[in-house]
Amino acid sequence: MRTSRLEAFSDGVIAILITIMVLELRLPPGADWGALRSLGATLCAYILSFIYLGIYWSNHHHLFHLVERVTGGILWANLHLLFWLSLVPFATNWMGENPHAPLPTAAYGVVLICAAIAYTILVQVIIHSQGAHSKLKAAVGSDRKGNVSIVMYAAAVASTLWHHEIAWTLYAAVALMWLVPDRRIERTLEQA
Repeated sequence: MRTSRLEAFSDGVIAILITIMVLELRLPPGADWGALRSLGATLCAYILSFIYLGIYWSNHHHLFHLVERVTGGILWANLHLLFWLSLVPFATNWMGENPHAPLPTAAYGVVLICAAIAYTILVQVIIHSQGAHSKLKAAVGSDRKGNVSIVMYAAAVASTLWHHEIAWTLYAAVALMWLVPDRRIERTLEQA
């Protein structure tokens, strides 16, 4: 099976998630800077989550350039990833509305950890279906960046017990780490 339907479906889901997030933003209670400042945490959570969804969309797009065919396992692994991404609007809204509360901040991190693990599973399922000598295996390598991200998310979740600001900082740091496009797959495609 070709990848086009899976890619189109995934693109649509991510677009809907971004739309849901923006629709969850409420209007400021007034028309001055103070009113806008009152939504600061909510806007920051939205921006961070928009960046995360953009990163997943971009990496998913690059990933499927190296997929030769889609199997049932790949379809289910992709749905697993989309499930966790579908929780981003909920976690974003909860954390944005309660920026100083540890549980919403930790829940946001748990969703990010689960999405990162789901993405890793998707990559491994693709590699397994294409064989140990696949282009994707060569491009991904040991995936140090992905593993470091999961560890940083876990540290962020743990830090909510002491200071939620540490968690927000770690979430932003991981996003910044991934904001620079992952060139591993592009290099592999250029060499082919």
